[in-house]
Amino acid sequence: MYYPDEIVEEVRMKNDIVDVISGYVKIQKKGSSYFGLCPFHNEKSPSFSVSRQRQMFYCFGCGAGGNVFTFVMEYENYTFTEAIKHLAERAGVTLPEAEYSKEVRQKESKRTKLLEINKEAAKYFYFQLRANQGKGGLSYLKKRNLSDETIHKFGLGFANMTSNDLVKYLKSKGYEDKLIQESGLASFDEKYGLHDKFWNRVMFPISDVNHRVIGFGGRVMGDAKPKYLNSPETMVFDKSRNLYGLNFARTSRKSHVILCEGYMDVIAMHQAGFTEAVASLGTAFTEGQASLLKRYVQEVILAYDSDEAGTKAALRAIGILKEAGLTGKVLSLEPYKDPDEFISNLGAEAFEERIRQAENSFFFEIRVLQREFDLKDPESKTKFYREIAKKLCGFSEDLERDNYIQAVAEKYQIGYKELKKLVLSYAAQTGLATPAERPKSGIQKKMTPEENKKKAQRLLLTWLTEEPALYPKIKKYISPEDFTEDLYKKVAERLFDDLDKGNYNPAAIISLFTDEEEQREVAGVFNTKLREINTRSEEEKAFHDIVLAVKRNSYEYYSANLGADVSALNQVIAGKKALEELSKTHISLD
Repeated sequence: MYYPDEIVEEVRMKNDIVDVISGYVKIQKKGSSYFGLCPFHNEKSPSFSVSRQRQMFYCFGCGAGGNVFTFVMEYENYTFTEAIKHLAERAGVTLPEAEYSKEVRQKESKRTKLLEINKEAAKYFYFQLRANQGKGGLSYLKKRNLSDETIHKFGLGFANMTSNDLVKYLKSKGYEDKLIQESGLASFDEKYGLHDKFWNRVMFPISDVNHRVIGFGGRVMGDAKPKYLNSPETMVFDKSRNLYGLNFARTSRKSHVILCEGYMDVIAMHQAGFTEAVASLGTAFTEGQASLLKRYVQEVILAYDSDEAGTKAALRAIGILKEAGLTGKVLSLEPYKDPDEFISNLGAEAFEERIRQAENSFFFEIRVLQREFDLKDPESKTKFYREIAKKLCGFSEDLERDNYIQAVAEKYQIGYKELKKLVLSYAAQTGLATPAERPKSGIQKKMTPEENKKKAQRLLLTWLTEEPALYPKIKKYISPEDFTEDLYKKVAERLFDDLDKGNYNPAAIISLFTDEEEQREVAGVFNTKLREINTRSEEEKAFHDIVLAVKRNSYEYYSANLGADVSALNQVIAGKKALEELSKTHISLD
C-alpha cells in the first residue's frame, strides 16, 4: 500500500518521537536530548538517544537509528505500511482507502479472512476449555502445574470429542467451506464431508510476532496418534519462519533466547520467569527461524531434550546458528529430560544456574564426538585428537581459531604447539583455512575506489546536515545529480530542496524510505560526528576535498555512461566546467 507523502508526514508529525518511544523505553532528558538503554541490543550504559528537535533516535552503540516509523518497525517488527497504520490509529489520523489491483485486493482479503478465522477458532477453543466438555483438557493442564494466568496468557483451549463442532461454529459466523478448509482447521472427504482437523485435544494457538493467531498445535487426550498435531502450512502460516512464543520472547529484552523443542517447555519456562524461551513448530530448526532470531539477539541457548534425539537436534541447530552468524550455547538438563521436567523438580533458581553454566557449542560438539572414542586406548585417543584438529579448521579467523586451539589444548591436556601444528597441517591439506598473511608494511589496506566514492558522498551530506550554512556556498557546484549512489541522491534531492526553503527536516527525509536498513543508513548520515580537525585551514581543505571528490566522481560517472543521451552530454559539459572552477576555488567555512 502506498500512502501520499503528505499523509505520511501528517502521521509522523502527530506522533512525537519522545512520547512514542517513552512508551516502550525508559528515557531521561540530558541536555537537549533524551537517553536510555538501547532496546535493540544488550547494554549497561545508555547510548540510545532521542531528539525531540530532530524527531529522530540513534544508538551510538549498535547504529540503530531513524524516525518514529523506523522505531516502530524495528521494535514491533512491522512493515512500513503497518507502522503507518499503527501510528495513524494512535494519533487519530484517518488513512485513505487502500488502492489495490484486483489480484492484490483478493489476496489481501483472503489473508485477512484467514487471520479472522484463526482468531475466531482460538476464541472458540478457549471457551471450550472452560466448559463442561473441556474438563479433561483443563485437568491435564492443571496436572502440568500451569496457573490460570499462564493458561490465559497463551490462550490455551480445547477441541471437543466430536468432529465437526468448530466447522459448525465457523459456518455460523458466515465463513465459506472453502475458506475454512484453506485455514487448515478442517479437512474434507466423501465419507464425512467437511470436518474438524482437531478433536479431543488441548489446543495451543500459534501467534506471529505481532500476536496474530496464524495456526494451532494440538496435544491429544489419551493414547491416540499423533501425540501432537499441527496446522498445515497456509497463506498465513509458514512453520519454517515462525517460532512458538516469540511474540512474548522478543520483548523480554534479554541478551539471549532459549530455544527448546515443545510448546509445554516454552510455557513452563515463561511461567517460571524465563520469558525469553521459544520453540520450533513441530519441525527441525530452520535457517529461516535462525534469521528471525537474529533480528532480536546474538546468542541462542539450546535447551533440547537430553536424550539421543535431542542431542542430534542440538548438533544440527548449532550448524544453522553458525551459518546465520549467531553464537550458540547448550544447556545441560541432566538428570532430567526437558526444561519442563527440570523446572518442576529443581525449580527456577537451579535452571537459572544452568543458564549461567551453558556450554560453548564447540565444546558440546567435541564432548559428543568424544563418545565415539576410547581415550584409554592410544590409537583411539590419537584419532580423537585428529578429529578435533579437523573441527578446529572450521574457524576461518586466525585469532578465533588460535583461541580455541589454546582452550582445547588446556581442556584435553594436549600440547598447544603440537595441536596447532596438526590443525595447520589439516588446513593446508583441505583448504579449510589458510595461514595468516603477514603485512609487508604498516600501511593499512586501501579502500576500493567504489567505497571511497560512496564515503565522499556520505561525508558531504553529513557535513551539510551539521552545518547547513555551507549549502549556499556549494550549491553552484553540487546538485542532487552529482550523487551517484541512489540512496544518497534521494536524500540530497529532499535535503537541498529543504535547505532552499529554509525548513530542513531530517525525520521527514527518513520517511522517504520504506526499508528499515535504508532508514538506518540515512539516520547514520544525520547522526555521524565529523572528526575534529586541528586548524580551520585544515578543516576548509578537508571540506573542499570532499566537495571536489563528489564532483569528480559525478563527472567520471556521466562521462562513462554518456551514450547518445543529450541530457547526459549536457551534464558532462557542465560538470567539467564546474570541476575546473571548483578546483581553483577556495570555500570558506566562516
